[in-house]
Amino acid sequence: MLIDLVVLILSFVALVWSADRFVFGAAAIARNLGISPMVIGLTVIAMGSSAPEIMVSATASLSHRLDTAIGNAIGSNITNITLVLGVTALLKPILVASSTLRREIPLMLLATVLTGFLLSDNQLSFMDGIILISLFIIVMAYLIWYSQRQHRHQQAMKDDAKDEMISQYEAEIPKQVKTSYALFWLLVGLIILPLSADYLVNAASNIARYFGISELVIGLTIIAIGTSLPELAASIASIIKKENDIALGNIIGSNIFNLLVVLSVCGILAPGKIDPAAFARDYWWMLATSAAVLGFSLLTRPRRITRLAGALFLVTFIGYQLMLFL
Repeated sequence: MLIDLVVLILSFVALVWSADRFVFGAAAIARNLGISPMVIGLTVIAMGSSAPEIMVSATASLSHRLDTAIGNAIGSNITNITLVLGVTALLKPILVASSTLRREIPLMLLATVLTGFLLSDNQLSFMDGIILISLFIIVMAYLIWYSQRQHRHQQAMKDDAKDEMISQYEAEIPKQVKTSYALFWLLVGLIILPLSADYLVNAASNIARYFGISELVIGLTIIAIGTSLPELAASIASIIKKENDIALGNIIGSNIFNLLVVLSVCGILAPGKIDPAAFARDYWWMLATSAAVLGFSLLTRPRRITRLAGALFLVTFIGYQLMLFL
């Protein structure tokens, strides 16, 4: 038990570190190849915080632990909103100024509703995976098209009229990095990511069996919280740097990736039946918290996530965790 706990902690550290190195290398190579910083920001950088969830869920699926993979995806979305966004908003209210972000939030809710429809039969099929990955491609194509159109439209406008989130993402992309150096870190990330994910899933499963906890719950709690650490660190860092749009954009982007990429990977690699509680209980928490983000950020004036909203999210996180364990 003690060895599994040590392995779990070390695996989380390796997972988060290797995901960061992977994104660094991929973003630097993409910039060196002449890919638009705007496109890199909306794809590679946005994907970075979901890399742990993608790798853990893929590993769990291939190990015939589909419930752990499903729990990781759903639990990460709940944790991203209730814990990560809750803590971030308590530190500083988040103003939703980016027009791109105001389109991502309804898309996140749309993806959540579609996911509920697909999981309502208590199974994740190969076709479900194809539907989810197809929607992901459509969503990303739309966001890239819209952002590029906005960028062209704003070329002649004043700087303060430009979409701040795109500008902030562009500033995060590594500059003047040698391709060989970037390739080295890309390969390091590609090697350590799956290895750390494999150790993490095995250790978490052993701990779940020791305490008599279902694999779904271990995915919803320990693994989901651990794989959400990059979002928490990134959002707090963004608030400190006064990059409000990235602070929220990381969370929304990660949730979209978790639903449309992480779950699609599960369905394509290891389709099968899932624990009925995933839809009957946990999905509705995910839907409610996602709808709350839309309500707090877009249906209020001014559009912002206040400290009160942050406190409510954090209380919800604590209540949800207590419900699972008790």
